[in-house]
Amino acid sequence: MTQPTSYGGRPLTPAPGAPTPELLVARFRGHARRLTWSAIVMVAVAGACGYFYGNLPAPFEDWMLLAAAGGVVLVLVLLPFLAWWAHVYTITTRRVLERRGILAARRRELMHVRGYRLQVRRGILQRLWGAGTITLSNGVDEPLRLANIPSVELVHEALVDQVEVNQILAHRDAQPLPPGPPPPVPPAR
Repeated sequence: MTQPTSYGGRPLTPAPGAPTPELLVARFRGHARRLTWSAIVMVAVAGACGYFYGNLPAPFEDWMLLAAAGGVVLVLVLLPFLAWWAHVYTITTRRVLERRGILAARRRELMHVRGYRLQVRRGILQRLWGAGTITLSNGVDEPLRLANIPSVELVHEALVDQVEVNQILAHRDAQPLPPGPPPPVPPAR
């Protein structure tokens, strides 16, 4: 029996009993709008440094201005950016992964085959930006929150599809294989 032709880029279904490869569906971070204040601070610090450099009152020197600007940029710009950059969500054909942390990475995962309940929450600002928060709960583990993610409707559809496909494959693989043709009889001598 041959496999049907794949349409729309959907991978072909593996034969019953064959292992399914784990493929990457999506990898994304939270919406970057949370970095808006960091960008505003960066512009303000650059403007203040440009204005005050060389124009400071007598007891202050330019190196003090640059040190203070560097400290403000480190705390209010660089650290929030690194925290945002280090928080990654990954959806594969088998599971959903959340990885966060700069120095000590923490990782959580939720398997599609076990099934879970999806709850989408969108506030007013999230609707304006096309973002939302998806909560995945399987009833056993602590719920996994995909917080403030962009294109929330698309991510929701991908998660529903993956749960459905994984449960169909798990059900199919749990069924006994149909008996094959009898082995050939060796010719008599």
